[in-house]
Amino acid sequence: MLLTPAMQDFILHWGEMGAKWGVNRSVAQIHALLHIAPDPLDAEEICDTLGLARSNVSTGLKELQGWKLVKSSRALGDRRDVFISVQDMFDLSRVVIEGRREREFVPTIAALREVAKAAEGDATPDHVKARMQETLQTMQMFDDWYRDVSGLPRGVQLLAMKLGAKIARFLPKG
Repeated sequence: MLLTPAMQDFILHWGEMGAKWGVNRSVAQIHALLHIAPDPLDAEEICDTLGLARSNVSTGLKELQGWKLVKSSRALGDRRDVFISVQDMFDLSRVVIEGRREREFVPTIAALREVAKAAEGDATPDHVKARMQETLQTMQMFDDWYRDVSGLPRGVQLLAMKLGAKIARFLPKG
């Protein structure tokens, strides 16, 4: 696949963004390439286009499949797997948010519950217990909100986002 300068910049920026989010730079670049590719690509095409080692691409594809950001398929009579990214940006955002929620947010809430429970039975000062409870309650409130909104049909979610942006313009700032 021949990349234009703009395509190269997109892939490089996506890699930088991924690194800031804790994702390996080359994994993010593989995802970026698949996201903008007009057709599914096999691992060799990805290696050739990005100049990455085959082992690096294989590992990156497995990670992206684990995140449910990339799917593989095979054409009849062809031994090679081809890979494609989730193309719809709304779906892509949803997959990323849900993945981060499951891997990071939910375990943190569970850990906070355990810590708060343990603090009730030891010499943790009351002001620290109160801060732990406030942290747990706030994170739980955000998670409850997310679960409620994510259960709505896509059209309703989009409408709520647009409405929220309009409402925010009329609310006091700061």
